[in-house]
Amino acid sequence: MEISRRFNRLKRASAPLALALAIMAAPQGMAQTGDGPAAGVTTQLPRGVVPGHYAIRVTPDAANLRFTGEVTIDLTLAQATNAITLNAADLAFASAAIAPEGKGKAANGTVAVNAAAQTATIRFAKELAPGKYKLSIRYSGVINQQANGLFALDYKDGSGADKRALFTQFEAPDARRFVPSWDEPSYKATFDLSVVVPKGQMAVGNMPITQSTPQKDGSTLVTFGTTPKMSTYLLFLGLGELERMTTKVGETELGVVTGKGNVKKAQLALDASAEILPWFNDYFGVPFPLPKLDNVAGPGQSQFFSAMENWGAIFTFERAMLVDPKSTSEATRRTVYEIVAHEMAHQWFGDLVTMAWWDDLWLNEGFASWMATKVTDRMKPEWDMLLTRVDGRERAMGLDAYATTHPVIQQVRTVDEVSQAFDAITYQKGEAVITMLESFAGEDVWREGIRAYMKAHAYGNTVTNDLWTAVENAGAKGLTAIAHDFTMQPGIPLVKVDAAQCVNGTTRLALSQGEFSRDAKDKTPLKWHVPIKAQVADGETRSMILEGKGTLELPGCGAYVVNLGQAGYYRSLYPAENVAALAKDFTKLAPIDQSGLLADNWQLGLGGYQPMSRAMDLVDAVPSDASDIILADLPAYMNGPRDIFVGDEGTQKRILAYSSAKLTPILTRIGYDAKEGEGAQVPVLRQSIIATLGGMGDEAVLAEARRRFAALEENPAALDGPLKFVWLGVVAQYADQPTWDRLRAMANAAPSALERSQLFTLLGRAKDPALAEQALKLALTDEPGKTTSAAIIAAVSVDHDRRAVDFVLANREKYEALIDVSARSQALARLGGNSADLAMADKLNAYADRYLTPESRKVIDRAIAAIRTRVVTWARLKPEIIAWLDAKEKAGAARRR
Repeated sequence: MEISRRFNRLKRASAPLALALAIMAAPQGMAQTGDGPAAGVTTQLPRGVVPGHYAIRVTPDAANLRFTGEVTIDLTLAQATNAITLNAADLAFASAAIAPEGKGKAANGTVAVNAAAQTATIRFAKELAPGKYKLSIRYSGVINQQANGLFALDYKDGSGADKRALFTQFEAPDARRFVPSWDEPSYKATFDLSVVVPKGQMAVGNMPITQSTPQKDGSTLVTFGTTPKMSTYLLFLGLGELERMTTKVGETELGVVTGKGNVKKAQLALDASAEILPWFNDYFGVPFPLPKLDNVAGPGQSQFFSAMENWGAIFTFERAMLVDPKSTSEATRRTVYEIVAHEMAHQWFGDLVTMAWWDDLWLNEGFASWMATKVTDRMKPEWDMLLTRVDGRERAMGLDAYATTHPVIQQVRTVDEVSQAFDAITYQKGEAVITMLESFAGEDVWREGIRAYMKAHAYGNTVTNDLWTAVENAGAKGLTAIAHDFTMQPGIPLVKVDAAQCVNGTTRLALSQGEFSRDAKDKTPLKWHVPIKAQVADGETRSMILEGKGTLELPGCGAYVVNLGQAGYYRSLYPAENVAALAKDFTKLAPIDQSGLLADNWQLGLGGYQPMSRAMDLVDAVPSDASDIILADLPAYMNGPRDIFVGDEGTQKRILAYSSAKLTPILTRIGYDAKEGEGAQVPVLRQSIIATLGGMGDEAVLAEARRRFAALEENPAALDGPLKFVWLGVVAQYADQPTWDRLRAMANAAPSALERSQLFTLLGRAKDPALAEQALKLALTDEPGKTTSAAIIAAVSVDHDRRAVDFVLANREKYEALIDVSARSQALARLGGNSADLAMADKLNAYADRYLTPESRKVIDRAIAAIRTRVVTWARLKPEIIAWLDAKEKAGAARRR
């Protein structure tokens, strides 16, 4: 699953249910067979009953948001019983019966539903002997309007007509809303799925269609082929007025499925699939095992995720898949490619081989993130995708630096904890740790380990240590000790250079290890086996494993880097003189090390490990002839200090003046519009500068945005191009009432569901408090659409977090109906978590005390910790930043004299 998030690389462009589970710690190295959870693996369900096959038939009633279903489940009973318990949520049962496999009389059962536990227990009058059975159930369920279970997405087609399409979303615990089932990853089974499809509609599932039978009412009974053995959360169904475009790669048919009229906008996704599949087939050593692989685009959006890796039928919201040359930015195009790669990687990591329980979710998500970066870099080297690993590392460390963090491998006990496990620790720290371990093992050894792991555990379940065993057996001796340190305990190592001395052409570094923290510097630091790769600029690389203290000798003298290639998951704290030397030789460093150096020093300044002026001097020293991809980082570093001075208009103007002076010459060089033959990173750089300077209120950029917006009066295509929504975003932020009203009219008249959603969301970006209030009220109407309203509220929270949070608290039940069940315990933290106001921390805490459980409030607690730390940090940094500005302005005045 690709979680919804603001990609850091794109910064350049711009009452929950708690289930009591029986928890047993899973022993390390225990692979699962796919025949139910092994001893020691967590399960919510009674052991001894294992499903082998599901035959499901559903009849949706889309107009009334209901469906009926029938399922026959092939079971094996390991012991005598008169009751069978399985998962079910929001389902009503008409009948249940069981019969021995082969010949035998069926016995009717009575069904008792436990809504709190999301289970149904079927009891029989007589005890069932051990053996094989067929359990048949007739039931009905709800079609949701957010992405849980079987859900509806309403949209307007190109002619403005109202349409409704149906899709499924089951990860993590929502297959039970579609079919009564053993809805846990270790209960793998095969599936036959049939659906009654209304006339004029098309259905898509995990497998190709094997039979279409016309019905008397004009509908069609569509039956899909039998799936491989897989977990319930990977089952998929979609239907509506859809169209499909395909290509063939080897024996695999690749397809894209969209609403009618949109399939050409999915060409990039189809081309990406065709480029990526052969490389994955080779890398994993196991060819993709299904006959087809579709990418299915659905209108609307979720506040929780962007895409889902259903085996053979990836689902992606349109905003993360469709590309329109009239409005799609270069940054978004790259994101589309990376999401396709991420979800395709899951077809092996997650689908073919699945974690035994959600504790090891990172085996799915961390690896998919890592593979997506790796394959995108191979296919699109001009994009410099490896630099996104620094951004990902920073997202992870943004959580990992607080006492409220958690290990990569985390104990999951409730459904709320499953949903909260989809975070930057699971995804981006997972990717960072894998990057580090691959660097330690070597690419060839690592790949051989992955291939062995895939072959050994295909169609089964694993725990993390199964992977470490495979890679160590391939030749990476000592890897498990490093892996355990970084996956089984939380936190960030801090590698300090205590002394550096150059003698006879050799630099001798005295290193020590601590722990980087934003809110617990007085705690006893954890300890890690930290793989170090270091180099004097242009010198030979040297490596070591740092435990506590150590010495490393580097050939050559001069500026040095102790996290070469940024493969290590740690912060590097240098003496001031080395930071100054690196700044002087900045362009001699590889771009990825430039990016890592900027990020480390910025966070070390925020954390109080060194003066903030050191980080600001480093940013200031980045020359205008640095690579475009590094220059695209600069706007975010300038906008950061401005945020600290919210309410201090005078200091914000000084920061804007500095930022404009630094960035405008670069923007002048590259221009507002694309030029033929410009470098691959220029479009992203342009987007970054315009979005940031425009958002900060730079007069020249703001005037240009308004000029282009006014041109729409004469030419409706005046804004068409990759920066369309960048310019509209600037206009929306500084909108007055007539401008806001015009944007609203544009939203209602938009030619596509995607553009409609984007324009409505922009209405929430207005800085004017009165317009922000109008946007909030609009969000509770039917006008924006069921899946867009929450995005409007989120947009308001960027500049009006207190207003947005208060609005949600006053309309809690209405708001919760606008978001996925999975996101409800996290939603308020996302709206208020960037605040620097202790009153906001108190609001979040009061909300959690009233509505959340100790397990479901973890994201809220992280937000509270960040807010409280931010208050202290900003108070410390304000005089430092003002002093730095004073010095810069004084030096500038002296130069002008």
